[in-house]
Amino acid sequence: MNSTWFRRFGPAPESAPRLVCFPHAGGAASAFVPLSRALAGRADVLAVQYPGRQDRRLESPFESITGHADALAREIRPLTAAPYAFFGHSMGAVLAYETTRRLLASGSPAPGRLFLSGRGAPSPRPGVHDRLHGDDAVIAAVRRLGGTGNAVLDDPELLDMVLPALRADYGALGSYSWQESAPLPVPMTALVGDTDPVVPVARAAAWEEHTTGDFGLRVFPGGHFFLDDHTAAISALLSASLSASGARA
Repeated sequence: MNSTWFRRFGPAPESAPRLVCFPHAGGAASAFVPLSRALAGRADVLAVQYPGRQDRRLESPFESITGHADALAREIRPLTAAPYAFFGHSMGAVLAYETTRRLLASGSPAPGRLFLSGRGAPSPRPGVHDRLHGDDAVIAAVRRLGGTGNAVLDDPELLDMVLPALRADYGALGSYSWQESAPLPVPMTALVGDTDPVVPVARAAAWEEHTTGDFGLRVFPGGHFFLDDHTAAISALLSASLSASGARA
């Protein structure tokens, strides 16, 4: 395992299902500490650490979804010899999906399931909430989404540290254009908050059009970061789905 790209926040139980988690825009691997703890003993959670944040803050963040997904596919490919699944939240859902496309194109084994959280299905045109111009617009968008990370925006020193990653991530989302292709032969589960200000439930449900496999939609009370309030329920869903799919590390 490449320790530059992946973080474990607990022991890796032998023969436990493996779940690779992709953070949201501006987020870091530590966003999945609560989920990792909730799944302790039931899953081997690998959280992706993107360049440009926390202990990788001196590295340049990716400025395109395609470039980022290319790099992620290279890093994850050695992990695909054993069954695995992906969980991505918000921008992480796009990266999980695009990384899967690249893995399949290269002949690598597919993930047993994609869990796509807090993100609508992709389309050829960037979503209106992704097309932001300038730091003020990015900061306003992050405030609108809420989440525990909002306190960082009120600290000038911390804000200076996170702005480069936020700027790059939102720039990547704003320039992302889905290239039409056949639905993936990978089961998918979409998760969304019922009051998410940027992801209507119908857009989350539209992920069904991108798979030829089983599809499930789970709607939770809450906004964009509904995960923060439903860790136990989501961990139970993931554990049951991983066990049913037979994904084992």
